[in-house]
Amino acid sequence: MFHIGDMIAHPLHGAGVIEDIEEKTINGVTREYYVLRMPVGGMVVLIPVENSEEIGVRPILTEEQADKVIASMSDIEVEMDQNWNRRYRENMMRLKSGDLIEVARVIKGLMFREVERGLSTGERKMLRSAKQILISEIVLSKNSTYDEIEARINEALSH
Repeated sequence: MFHIGDMIAHPLHGAGVIEDIEEKTINGVTREYYVLRMPVGGMVVLIPVENSEEIGVRPILTEEQADKVIASMSDIEVEMDQNWNRRYRENMMRLKSGDLIEVARVIKGLMFREVERGLSTGERKMLRSAKQILISEIVLSKNSTYDEIEARINEALSH
């Protein structure tokens, strides 16, 4: 169980700080929820406490782990299926894994595809979402700014 003030990562929303733990009744069911405030854009996400583990909520990376993720990005190999539907499903599975290397693989693959052929609206949205997931966690773990981390990641992925 996490506590108020803990920094956690949600696989599909990115990282944030637990601002509160509230009891809410939604659709007639009363549960406890983590109130997660995201550092970028101030979005608030409610996460059911009892399902948080199966959703894939976890503590954020340490600063050292974040540095290792950034350092390993240039070595990431990307192979993207030519079939849009299959590629989208594969990328969605990578994002849901919560593994930042897999998230970086999605970003790198979509960035390359954007240069080569351009992206569909769905893939452009996925690229923005994947960047937000990756950058939000590294921003918190390194106590840095969004722009600094985005620049470091873009530099690492361009190799």
